[in-house]
Amino acid sequence: MNDRLDPELVRRVVRAALEEDGAFNDVTTLATVPPGQAGRGVFLAKDAGVLAGLPLVQAAFEAVDPGIRLRPLLRDGARLEPGSRIATVEGPLAPILSAERVALNFLQRLSGVATATRALVDAIAGLPARVVDTRKTTPGLRALERYAVRVGGGHNHRFNLADGVLIKDNHLAAARSRGLGVREAVAAARAAAPHTLRVEVEVTSFEEAEEAVAAGADVILLDNMDPAGMARCVKMIDGRALTEASGGVTLANVRAIAESGVDIISSGSVTHSARALDVSLEVEPS
Repeated sequence: MNDRLDPELVRRVVRAALEEDGAFNDVTTLATVPPGQAGRGVFLAKDAGVLAGLPLVQAAFEAVDPGIRLRPLLRDGARLEPGSRIATVEGPLAPILSAERVALNFLQRLSGVATATRALVDAIAGLPARVVDTRKTTPGLRALERYAVRVGGGHNHRFNLADGVLIKDNHLAAARSRGLGVREAVAAARAAAPHTLRVEVEVTSFEEAEEAVAAGADVILLDNMDPAGMARCVKMIDGRALTEASGGVTLANVRAIAESGVDIISSGSVTHSARALDVSLEVEPS
């Protein structure tokens, strides 16, 4: 698992967030906190969950004042309980306060994604299926949210539209309007795409799955099927292609889905619906 973040990406995204928040012209702090005043604080978890986002916190403080010292007490991926001490921060108080919100926003958001992912991963423990994300991410934050998915024990689907062939229902509808079917769509994808890319086809029925396998698809995406329908398709496919379950995946049904025998379970909810983890920064001026 590649659990690293591109430092340049982190700096760029954090800088944009700080500028959006007016952190370099924080009129309240400039008016009320003298430049020479120092302070320290501690990041505290108020929820149980999985920690993710400390590199963004570090980058936020470094961007406003390199003299701020962040000392992590835990690492990304650590399990949190209410009251867990995550990190301490110390240095000039004014820039600490100016960067506080941006640092917390990233920490809360990414920890929420990691927590949601870990819940699904834990629910299918002992079964071979992988939990993966989707492209249903916050615009501009995809690489960060995919990192949080990995921290939570999940895996990544294709990064973007150029990263893999996925023939979805609307692509097939366009093909059928021209009198073509799954076989022709797969053949067209193979002819146009680099040989290094897998061809995946979304299907919604047993018959479509049969057609996709016969067409030579590398991956069959079983969309919004119940576990029994998935199991029937998996048995028919019999290892000739990877199988992916997608649509309607919840904590309540994910184990039943995994027990159908699918190789991959993709969930958009781990990014588009993850609840931000409650984390606070308790500052003590000195």
